[in-house]
Amino acid sequence: MNVHEYQAKRLMKDFNISVLEGGVASTPAEAVDVAKKLGGNIWVVKAQIHAGGRGKGGGVKLAKSLEEVENFAKEIIGMQLVTHQTGPEGKKVNKVLVEAGCDIEHEYYVGIVLDRDTGLTTMMASSEGGVNIEEVAHETPEKIIKASIDPATGFTPYIGRKLAFAIGLEGDAMKKCVKFLNGLYQLYISKDCSVAEINPLVVTKQGEVIALDAKLNFDESALFRHPDIAELRDPTEESAQELEAGKHGLSYISLDGNIGCLVNGAGLAMGTMDIIKIYGGEPANFLDVGGGATKETVEKAFSIILEDKNVKAILVNIFGGIMKCDIIAEGIIAAAKSLKLSVPLIVRLEGTNVSVGKKLLAESGLAITAADDLADAAKKAVEAAKGA
Repeated sequence: MNVHEYQAKRLMKDFNISVLEGGVASTPAEAVDVAKKLGGNIWVVKAQIHAGGRGKGGGVKLAKSLEEVENFAKEIIGMQLVTHQTGPEGKKVNKVLVEAGCDIEHEYYVGIVLDRDTGLTTMMASSEGGVNIEEVAHETPEKIIKASIDPATGFTPYIGRKLAFAIGLEGDAMKKCVKFLNGLYQLYISKDCSVAEINPLVVTKQGEVIALDAKLNFDESALFRHPDIAELRDPTEESAQELEAGKHGLSYISLDGNIGCLVNGAGLAMGTMDIIKIYGGEPANFLDVGGGATKETVEKAFSIILEDKNVKAILVNIFGGIMKCDIIAEGIIAAAKSLKLSVPLIVRLEGTNVSVGKKLLAESGLAITAADDLADAAKKAVEAAKGA
């Protein structure tokens, strides 16, 4: 689950992580009120959406008067902000964060993620912070320094000093950076984050170490432990299909293709999307019905897929284990009849009760294309989508 920058910074304050003073506003008048309370003569007006690259898209403005604060807020609030992370459709901006300006001496990057190769939490830092960190990672990855953290010992000052020194900090700035990194690690662990990223982390001309931006993502599976975090969810940042899927225990993510996917298991779903692309197609969604889906769940999954008008074919790929193939077949038949399915449907079943499931589909009288294996299913789905 993602949160907005202003929400992330409120959480960071609880862990003694230095951030700029600011306030959130939903109207230009509120933005001016925030700026007045902050004082000073320079403010930053920042669009609040769940995506990076806001500055390049025109969603971050430096205001040097209250009049500019108001004008920039008018420009940003309500705009459809397009960045490299939103896709061409962009995202509507409903709020802005107004912060006091600061004298930046240098910009850095720090982040924490789980390294799945090592199974360890990994802290990263770079002296090349700012809007182009993706280019740094791609073109000069050696400039991103990494340190693995043993869960038995957790963050230690040594790790902080190693990273701070590697990016060129020393003296008092190094000490403040170590304190900053410790706070960020404690937040990451205690709140079950999946990503904690500060880009940029800045050292000011006054020697302060401050998070100029903040991105926190949280493990959805751990939200039951953090009702305070769950309350921060912004439904306007999620598609109606994703919200509906969540209500029924389905994992759904909308994509840009035209082949709807209904699969059980996240890994199998990823593999299904990969093989669709290998055969020249584009998946329209990621949809994992899970291991305990019922006939009704499968029917709901179909209805969610079909809400996407770009879908020209549907590929069902089920490996029956806990979920039996005959249950899936019953759900497929019920969905095809109740939804009056009009797009080609390709089904690949394997596993528990597969013979029963295939028999049900064959005797249903519906136009269902059976597949022998995953490659055959993907090939048929791509051909069907192109034909449609």
